[in-house]
Amino acid sequence: MTNSYQYQNMLAQDRFALRLTDRLSDAAENLPYDISEHLRAARVQALGRRKIVLRQSTAQAAISVGGATLAFGNDHLSGWGRLAAALPMLALVIGLIAINIIQNDKHANEIAAIDAALLTDDLPPAAYADPGFLQFLKISAGQNQ
Repeated sequence: MTNSYQYQNMLAQDRFALRLTDRLSDAAENLPYDISEHLRAARVQALGRRKIVLRQSTAQAAISVGGATLAFGNDHLSGWGRLAAALPMLALVIGLIAINIIQNDKHANEIAAIDAALLTDDLPPAAYADPGFLQFLKISAGQNQ
């Protein structure tokens, strides 16, 4: 319902803007030469300033992630602002280090479990390296089926 209301409101604004620009264009044709030249010069100055503002605004881009906003290109950051901008990167680095430590521990535990299984098994570890043992396992698996 609000989308329809907003759409109708935008259409009404567009129609009003078109009517206004038509009247201004009609009235501009009847202006004296010196006034039209002043208006033209003011228009050129305004466009020149607008280009400068656009360049500055693109240099100061802001990225919004969740509820936090990081500003880049702003040379006037205070010490707290710099710290606030560095905190997400610090959190990312700490998280990656923690993940690496956890994975290394998990891998070491898996290797320890395999070693414990090999050492507590009935067969000696040298049997697993014997080429004939692999053939024995294949034959044994075929007979059990």
